[in-house]
Amino acid sequence: MPLNKQELQNLRHLIGSHDTASKKLEEYAQQCVDPQIKQMFQQSAQSAKATKQKLMSFLQ
Repeated sequence: MPLNKQELQNLRHLIGSHDTASKKLEEYAQQCVDPQIKQMFQQSAQSAKATKQKLMSFLQ
């Protein structure tokens, strides 16, 4: 069943939000000195990327 306009708009917003979050988290990880916090940011960035990809699959 195709997405309606509102669903499509919401999906695009969510995709953009996860993309922004992953980029920010990667930047934070690069600036971190503490290895545990760095790893936390890297894992969170990967999770945001994975969610973005999953959301993008609904556009196909």
